[in-house]
Amino acid sequence: MTASSQGYERIDLRTSPETKELIVRAACTAGMSVSTFLLTAAQERARQVLAERELFVFTARDWNAFAAALDNMDRPRPKLAAAMQRHRDWRQAQR
Repeated sequence: MTASSQGYERIDLRTSPETKELIVRAACTAGMSVSTFLLTAAQERARQVLAERELFVFTARDWNAFAAALDNMDRPRPKLAAAMQRHRDWRQAQR
């Protein structure tokens, strides 16, 4: 989808004059518009928050122990298997 055919959403913010001035100064220093500065900062923080809650980083040893525990389950867990497959698909798409 090209930029000209994308829909855009509006985000309105209210803030104190001091916070606005801080943001305006920082945006100017970075050579960005206030909108670009705010969107860039918000996107970076949103990705960070989601990564902290949605991604697990294992050492090779921990991953092997985790995978072994899954392989040795006493009963099938289709939702867990589906989640693992989605994770594998996602990791493959990231490469």
